[in-house]
Amino acid sequence: MDEERLVNGGFRAQDDEQEYSLRPKTLAEYIGQKKVKETLGVYMQAASARSQPLDHILLYGPPGLGKTTLANIVASEMGHNIRITSGPAIERPGDLASILTNMNQGDVLFIDEIHRLSHSVEEVLYPAMEDFALDIMLGKGPSARSVRLDLPKFTLIGATTRAGMLTGPLRDRFGISFRLEMYTPEELAIIIERSASILKIRCEKDGAYEIAKRSRGTPRIANRLIKRVRDFAEVKANGIITKDVAHKALDMLEVDSLGLDRTDRSMLGIMIKKFSGGPVGLDTLAATTGEDAVTIEDVYEPYLMQLGFIMRTPRGRVCTPAAYRHMGYAVPETDTSEEQIKLDI
Repeated sequence: MDEERLVNGGFRAQDDEQEYSLRPKTLAEYIGQKKVKETLGVYMQAASARSQPLDHILLYGPPGLGKTTLANIVASEMGHNIRITSGPAIERPGDLASILTNMNQGDVLFIDEIHRLSHSVEEVLYPAMEDFALDIMLGKGPSARSVRLDLPKFTLIGATTRAGMLTGPLRDRFGISFRLEMYTPEELAIIIERSASILKIRCEKDGAYEIAKRSRGTPRIANRLIKRVRDFAEVKANGIITKDVAHKALDMLEVDSLGLDRTDRSMLGIMIKKFSGGPVGLDTLAATTGEDAVTIEDVYEPYLMQLGFIMRTPRGRVCTPAAYRHMGYAVPETDTSEEQIKLDI
């Protein structure tokens, strides 16, 4: 169910065509992440002046914020090719060796979800990152010997949504580390206007901002929503996205003013109506909603907690007064009050 949600920040197969056509190609076109852009621009300029590859880069943060886009921009602006893969795709050390030995000087290797690399693959990656060398074992038993192959100097860009799951040795080998932050509605509105021009649809500023407010601070969601709003505008509104058109289209898609969809509201409704706002345990909530506990914890909860609608306490999840107000329920004076929540914490 999660993969079908419009407001899920993770990559979907349906995003493939949209992602590559709407992605910025240069650092100047890249909207948002101002501090990251400034710092990365300095590092790239310095590396180019020395005619050296850029140091290894770790990008982390929630899905859909532009980690893959930044990797492509780095390769493009440094004038080198990029090889894109993911942690789960590199199953054996031989898979990694095959990739590394086919790279050229200065090329960029982008590994998405790098925290999911197996331990054996990580062991091979360490000398490749540090010494640009590949240690290969030939033979077995007493006659086995290690052969070291020199690799061209390359830049590894690792991306992860779970930086805490990276092993210490791997994290320490990245010379540059950036956390990508959620976007403001103003930044997303600029991205939406740019995407609208690429999609050849007229979008007024108020319409772009209306979509931006409901995009959960994520460019991938914003680009996904504008495609759906475009369809509505072409059929119902002469192909022009105004504030009113965006409002009606997103209401039809059941994405409310804060970017909550039917699944989010259903979970909040169950907590409020069936459990009096909590506290309710994660397993109980999973059984009641029909969702996997890991999915609730990793996908639904982070945004609801960011909005201040849910709090985790030692006794379980609790709905805050803000959640009651957004869902249209009267705030109870006991159990879920702000004072009780503070006591639980």
